[in-house]
Amino acid sequence: MNSLALEPYLRSFFLFFALFNPFLMSIYLLELIRRLPTATFSYVLVRGSIISAGVFSVFAWGGESFFRDYLQVRFASFQIFGGIVFLLIGLRYVFSGASAIGDLMKGSPETIAGSIAMPIMIGPGTVSASVVIGNRLPFPGAVTVIVGTLALCVVLLIIIKYLHDRLQHSNAELTDRYIDLVGRMSALLIGTIAIDMIITGAQSSGFAKLQPAP
Repeated sequence: MNSLALEPYLRSFFLFFALFNPFLMSIYLLELIRRLPTATFSYVLVRGSIISAGVFSVFAWGGESFFRDYLQVRFASFQIFGGIVFLLIGLRYVFSGASAIGDLMKGSPETIAGSIAMPIMIGPGTVSASVVIGNRLPFPGAVTVIVGTLALCVVLLIIIKYLHDRLQHSNAELTDRYIDLVGRMSALLIGTIAIDMIITGAQSSGFAKLQPAP
C-alpha cells in the first residue's frame, strides 16, 4: 500500500485516537482506576469498548444517509452540535477536572461498563468521527481503524492503571497530579478538534464561507 493510499487510514486513526486519548480518558476514569482491581477494571473497560465499537461501526456503515434518510436532519448539524459538546467538555476539564464523573461510575461491573460506553465513549463527537471515517474509507477499513484504535486505547489505559497501582502507595498524590495535569493538557487538543468540527459543519451547511485548513 503506497503512501497516498495509506494517508486516509492514518488521518482516520489520528482523528479517532485524539478523541480517545488514553491520558484524557484516564481522567474520566480516575475514580475507577483508584478503587477497582486491575482485573475488574480491565473487564469493564473491554466490555464498554465492545459496546462502543458496535455503535461506531453501525454509524460508519450508515454514514450521512442515516441522518438524512432516517432522522431527517443534516449531518452537518450533528457535526456542529458534536463540536459544541466536545468544546464544553474540553473547557470543563481544562479548568475543573473530572469531579462530576464519579457518580456515574457506581454499581455492578455491567452497569459501569454501560456508563463507560455512554456518555464517556459514545457521544456526538465520536459518532461524528465514525461517520467521517465511514465516508473516507471502505467499510472493512473503517471497522479496522475503529476497532484497532479502541483496542490500543484499552491497552494503554490498562497500563496506566497498572502503573497507578504500583505507585499509589509511595507516590499516590504525585501520580494523581501527573494524570490530572496530562489530562487537562489533552483537553486542549479536544477543544481544538471541537472547533474544527464546528467549522467543518458550518462549511457543509453553507453557514460560513471559510477556507479549509491546508
